[in-house]
Amino acid sequence: MEEFYQAIEEAIRMTGYKGPVDGEEIYDEISDEIEDKEPGAYVFMSKKTDDTFFEYKIQIFEDQFNLSAIDIHTPDQVYHADFD
Repeated sequence: MEEFYQAIEEAIRMTGYKGPVDGEEIYDEISDEIEDKEPGAYVFMSKKTDDTFFEYKIQIFEDQFNLSAIDIHTPDQVYHADFD
């Protein structure tokens, strides 16, 4: 799993986003949000600071999920990390 966490962090860093990023925390947050959700496409938002939030685009299947993109909204810019 460590490789997956690092891949999340690296994709976000490649967008130019300079804020703190923890791949394991993102994965755990998504896992908590999708618990008991029906299969389908979802967008989850997570407020990180007073002026920054992460928007996760996720496809949920019967036994797994696919993180397709993360958009990081800051006061100055939106950073987009595509995972597909």
